[in-house]
Amino acid sequence: MPHADTLTVVHHDDTKTRFRDVRYQLHRDGIRIWSAEGEQVVTDVLMTQAYRQRPATN
Repeated sequence: MPHADTLTVVHHDDTKTRFRDVRYQLHRDGIRIWSAEGEQVVTDVLMTQAYRQRPATN
């Protein structure tokens, strides 16, 4: 499962939601995000941008 330091989700109405230090999984229906606040499912996804600035660890 990919890990992102910063994940930006662009919605169909061009609004953006930013997440920090998350794991995520893209699906046909949207994106599932796991963070310190818990699990979240976003279905209104136009585009995503994920940035990883430190080396990945298992």
